Amino acid sequence: MEEIAAVNSVAVIVGTVVSFIIGWFWYSPKCFGTKWAQGSDVSLEKAEKIPMFPMATQFISSFLLALVIGVTTNANTLTTAILTILAAATFAVSNGAWTRKSSFALAVDFFYIVVSGAVMIAAQGIL
Repeated sequence: MEEIAAVNSVAVIVGTVVSFIIGWFWYSPKCFGTKWAQGSDVSLEKAEKIPMFPMATQFISSFLLALVIGVTTNANTLTTAILTILAAATFAVSNGAWTRKSSFALAVDFFYIVVSGAVMIAAQGIL
C-alpha cells in the first residue's frame, strides 16, 4: 500500500479523465466509431438509455491503468509501464478476436489503449 500512497493522485485523476474523454471521441462517428461499430457488430444509433455498465467499467479500467502507471513512475520503471499497457491492449485484441471483430475494430481497440497509456505517462511526467 505504500507504493499507492506515494502516487501522484492528481496525475492519476487527470490521466483517467483525459483518456476517458479521448475514448468518447475515439469511438465517436467523428473519429473511428462508425467503422469500428460495423466491425464490432455494435450499433451507434441513439440508445434509449446510456450504456452505464460499459462506461463504468471503462472508467474503472482507465483509473486502474493510470494507477499502475503512477506506481511504475514512482519506482522509475517505465519499461514495466509500457509492458503493462501493451499487455492490456493485447488482451483487448484477444477478447475482440474471440467475438470475431474485424481487423480494423481490433486495431482501434489496441491503439486506444496504447494512446491512453501514453496520455497517462505524459500526465505523470508533466504533473
